[in-house]
Amino acid sequence: MLLVTTALAALALPVSLASANADSPKKPKKSTNALHNPIPKFGAYNDSPLFGRYDAKEGKRVVPENNSMSVSPDEKIAVVTRSTAKFLVVIDLVNGKEIAQIHGYANPRDIQFAANGDSFTVSDSTLGVVDRIGKTESGGYQVKERMPLGAGVFGTAQSDDGKRLFANNFAADTVTVVAQPGPSDPSAPPASSPKDIVTGFDQPRQGVKLAPSQKKLYVTNYADGKTKGSIKVLDVADPNMAPKMLTKEEITGLNGVRGLSISQDNEHLYAANSADDTIAKVTLVDGGKPTVETLKVDGDGVPNKKPYGAVISPDETVLFTGNEGDSTVTAINPETGAAADLLDKDRYLNKPRQAIAFSANSATAWALNADLTIAKIDVAARSVTEKLGKSHPATTTP
Repeated sequence: MLLVTTALAALALPVSLASANADSPKKPKKSTNALHNPIPKFGAYNDSPLFGRYDAKEGKRVVPENNSMSVSPDEKIAVVTRSTAKFLVVIDLVNGKEIAQIHGYANPRDIQFAANGDSFTVSDSTLGVVDRIGKTESGGYQVKERMPLGAGVFGTAQSDDGKRLFANNFAADTVTVVAQPGPSDPSAPPASSPKDIVTGFDQPRQGVKLAPSQKKLYVTNYADGKTKGSIKVLDVADPNMAPKMLTKEEITGLNGVRGLSISQDNEHLYAANSADDTIAKVTLVDGGKPTVETLKVDGDGVPNKKPYGAVISPDETVLFTGNEGDSTVTAINPETGAAADLLDKDRYLNKPRQAIAFSANSATAWALNADLTIAKIDVAARSVTEKLGKSHPATTTP
């Protein structure tokens, strides 16, 4: 049975968050790059102008497009979205069926499951919020908490203990650190609250990762989308201290930087460069300048693959990148750089991007398609085996 719901329909919000229109939450000071119209009340988003960033060179407002997928810790469901979709989709990874739609969004950007699997967050750059969504007693979904972080909020990352959330803002060029209630932690704040706002970024979009050590945060700077991309590094080791920019550790010279991942030993970082069809393999140096090796994404010899993802498997034997340009996923050996596209005889892949996830045992992977279906992958066979969910093309509504 497919469940369709508006996420906020049954939400009882605290007084401070009770209203969700543009005049309700106090937003950080606007960047000069920000441009949007007032946001209407809930239920009226379908025709609202999307929040964008004014590009002086192009002379127009630019609204980036992206998609997102998060797999539950028990690997039973995935929640997916596309920034132009205005809704989220829940897909059963076991039987391949779409089981729910969650409405009430304008420009959903990034989804992250909590480590305990009880809830997940979604950011919306037009509404300027990050919502935490959980299950109801009847089996539906509703927003448990709304965090007003300002229009332009984009990619997010969460600490393993669930006590910190980090949120990029591509228009304000900031990263916000949010203190969250920990599981059964009496010392935690009663509700999530912004703790620190870090400036000094250049279009931080979806790419933001907390290192496995939980000590450093890596933030992509899309910049001009060509040759000026970088990844800036924040020291976030002490949750009681404001994050510190580690300027010596910045990774520069990236070209259209997109997705990233970090090895479990915190020694290597991988980042996709969509502008030159490469993956940057970065050797991280604590307190010093990192070194960058270039891995080519040339699995079939076709140029303009536009790799968006750089996802390392848990056993770190293979890296997958979703190539929006030619609807392929390339498998790369992180040690040798050898690359080959996955076998996709039934053409289940449809413009995959950053949203790729591996199972904990590295045997299975899932890649989100442009139409919000999921391509299931047999990792050992390097083969796409199945398509899960129901197609939601960009030109249609659910």
